[in-house]
Amino acid sequence: MSNCFYENGLNFQCQRCSHCCKDEPGFVYLSKIDLQNLLTCYNLTKEEFIEKYCRFVPYYDGSEVLCLLEKENYECILWDNGCTAYNARPIQCSTYPFWSYILKNQQTWNDEAKECPGINKGEKVSFTDIQKAKEMYESNFPLRKSDLK
Repeated sequence: MSNCFYENGLNFQCQRCSHCCKDEPGFVYLSKIDLQNLLTCYNLTKEEFIEKYCRFVPYYDGSEVLCLLEKENYECILWDNGCTAYNARPIQCSTYPFWSYILKNQQTWNDEAKECPGINKGEKVSFTDIQKAKEMYESNFPLRKSDLK
């Protein structure tokens, strides 16, 4: 184990406040796995799902990638008093808050806790589980528009 601030685990328990699903603008990028899970969940074709629930947005590398729509009030398109696709939610959602940039150091973790009431609350999440979520997040690449042709 490396000498990182979370080598003994971190406390996190989702408080179901849904702040990460609404309230502020954001992007929920969809990977091939995410899209397939959502197609199964909603029993839609790829074309139907993308037309109803998605948009393409510019990505860091200059490409356009698949992203969930958000409503005018910044709610995720899949949010309706909770996630309507909870068991099929995108990896980006299911791995939060164990994202690379949030786990950079104690300060970035505590800064995120100002936005998320579940951080530093509840049961301890093990180093192994944190690393697994972080690796899933890091290896989950959004679908490019060119990949869908």
